[in-house]
Amino acid sequence: MMRAHLLLPEMLFAGGALVVLVGGSFTPRHRQWILRVVAAAVCLAVIIAAAIAMSYPANTAFDDSYAVDTATGVARILAAVGSLLVLALAGEEIAGAARESDAYALLLFATAGAVLLAGATDLLALVVGFLLASIPLYALIGLVGTGSATEAMLKTYLLGALFGILLLLGVTLLSGVTGTTTYTELAARLPDAPRAVVTAAAVAVIGGLMFKAGGVPAHFWIPDAAQGSMVTAATFLTTVPKIGALIAVHRLAGVLPEGSEWPAVVAALAVASMLLGNLAAYWQTDVRRLLGWSTVSQVGYLLVPIVATGRSDLAQPSLLVYLAGYTVTNVAAFAVTAALPRHRELTSWRGVAATSPWLSAALVVALLGLVGTPPTAVFVGKFTTASAAWDGGFAWLAAVVFANSVLSLFYYLRWLVPLYQPWAVAPPDRPGRWSVTVAVGSASLSLVVGVAAGLVWRTAGG
Repeated sequence: MMRAHLLLPEMLFAGGALVVLVGGSFTPRHRQWILRVVAAAVCLAVIIAAAIAMSYPANTAFDDSYAVDTATGVARILAAVGSLLVLALAGEEIAGAARESDAYALLLFATAGAVLLAGATDLLALVVGFLLASIPLYALIGLVGTGSATEAMLKTYLLGALFGILLLLGVTLLSGVTGTTTYTELAARLPDAPRAVVTAAAVAVIGGLMFKAGGVPAHFWIPDAAQGSMVTAATFLTTVPKIGALIAVHRLAGVLPEGSEWPAVVAALAVASMLLGNLAAYWQTDVRRLLGWSTVSQVGYLLVPIVATGRSDLAQPSLLVYLAGYTVTNVAAFAVTAALPRHRELTSWRGVAATSPWLSAALVVALLGLVGTPPTAVFVGKFTTASAAWDGGFAWLAAVVFANSVLSLFYYLRWLVPLYQPWAVAPPDRPGRWSVTVAVGSASLSLVVGVAAGLVWRTAGG
């Protein structure tokens, strides 16, 4: 394959975002659906281009600063699928709005940044991906213009600036003690660098990336943004940025020396994210805030295979399989909330199953899928994740995964039980057509990925 084609998916995302951004200035408001179609076409083109690229041997671009391999290919496809599903939700929520085309452009720019994070094999490329994934997200959260959205946007911006500085500090330390920024040279020089400096730098970089992943200690913005922003932004920010951030942590872990304490740091973040996310979600009454805390706990599970990086061959494929399952399952859960936007409290979901059986079925699959119930995709992800931890010598971490999965069941049941109870006051509203389609389709994909786990595992390199 010609080297000019190595970054075709990334160029499609960036070029498509520019076309949508400029096109929005010349397209009448009642016809801005055309730009949504353009954005969707870009995502479909990326899926096709990424799938073709994965049939070629792994390669690099820009003097080994960007990897074009299995992890990047999976990230491209998952990010494009996630964005495509979010665009379908956006068409129902913001069609005809004053900033409709801006929202589509911001989605594509942020998706491009997430993919760049996933493929970066140079510290400077990592910083560029972090900024490109973060800056559009601030505007996307505040696009709805309400007080709660503005508060969430400000909190996200402040935390993003803080952890961005932390990331830059780590990058400065790593490049300072080694004289290089490329991962291949870092892997060769870091073993001879001062151990304390390397550990501090690793903590800083991983901590910075936790902002994009939405894990402890940079998780505070996630519940507020999920609750206060429009559901389009909430679905996107809890799904697509995690793909790039977690693969970026995995790549960085692969070049850190064995003598550093990074596995203990990542394990601590994993346990803290799982436990705090589950405990906080249990007390929530707003369904989208509940899902916000749920996604914090999911980051904890996703960090588990990263702890086993370099110690188990199961680490990368289990991470990629989990990301695939989480992407479609989380979108399904948020799509259900988009279908009934006025049903924000758990008690308001009483009787929904009687009038919306398909929507309720999608919610059952999504929430039990997030728990890790077979045969959903997240079950396969959690099982392989625990297997990677066990194989890597972290059996206790596998036990923590299963214990937290059982713990999470209780707050998901608080949402599921009212579905099949009699109506409290009045029948539920009529759900939107597009959101129901996305919810049912995503939940079905969760089942398909779970059943076809063997094929997904082989694609992920297992």
